[in-house]
Amino acid sequence: MLRCLAGLERPQRGRIQFGGHVWFDASTGVHVPPHRRNVGVLFQDYALFPHLSVARNIAFGASEMSRTAAARRLEELIDVFRLRGLETRLPRALSGGQQQRVALARAVFRRPQLLLLDEPLSALDRPTRDEVREDLRLLIHELAIPAYLVSHDRVDALTLADRTIVLDDGRVVQAGPTQEVFDHPATAAAARLVGIDTILLGRITAVRDGLARIQVEGRDVWAEAPADAGHEAALCIRAEDVALARHEVIDSSAMNRWRAVVRSEAREGPFVRVALDCGFHLSALVTRDAWQRLGLKPGDEAWAVAKAASIRSLPRG
Repeated sequence: MLRCLAGLERPQRGRIQFGGHVWFDASTGVHVPPHRRNVGVLFQDYALFPHLSVARNIAFGASEMSRTAAARRLEELIDVFRLRGLETRLPRALSGGQQQRVALARAVFRRPQLLLLDEPLSALDRPTRDEVREDLRLLIHELAIPAYLVSHDRVDALTLADRTIVLDDGRVVQAGPTQEVFDHPATAAAARLVGIDTILLGRITAVRDGLARIQVEGRDVWAEAPADAGHEAALCIRAEDVALARHEVIDSSAMNRWRAVVRSEAREGPFVRVALDCGFHLSALVTRDAWQRLGLKPGDEAWAVAKAASIRSLPRG
């Protein structure tokens, strides 16, 4: 999609329009070449020239500017992207975050009307990614340039995007404000793509007071009601909405309490992701401190608890 927006590829059909200008129209043969679209691109691997300094990488697209204007723009971007003192360094002497800032400065050097970001954080390790993500968010806001971001990382989307388009095999399955898309996926396919941890298929056996009882692999799951009894539904359960206990929790208001067996554990920063077998597969995300206090290990029995209101039920799809 980004290559089509940049003019690097021609779609087989359709129309691309930006700011009232048609960049591509298959029916009329219109195709505005890349250099006339004034688009900045931040590639996944940054694509910095290894033999050029930071300053020369940033100013690589300055051929159409006067020397004075190019020098002024370079000085401005050196400050905006916090690259002062690094102007003469080669890319290999930079950290991953510094390389990204150089690549982004180059992408906006000619004041593009649109910025395209292709998996901009995927080349970074997790600690660096978390730090650079916040830098990128602030820079995009400061630059005030419309930006399209392609990412498979839901944290990137939640942090960087105002609106989200969910694509499945080239088709738009949902579009809207980012938080709304993540909080209320419209279909099971959209839920999978926005990173819902557990998606269960079942049949609604009862509906009351806005809640549905749904049978999944012989076990009952209470969730918000999407339709009448008898309909099939997909249940979306976020790992962070599942609580764990060593023994059955009697005094909880949660309607869902399942006996489970711990299958595996995996550390994710300050959290532990726990795979459970409740008669169906379930994922829970707990803090390291909570996991240590529980004292559970793979093979142990436990109880998984989830409130019905936290489980979204959708039409199958």
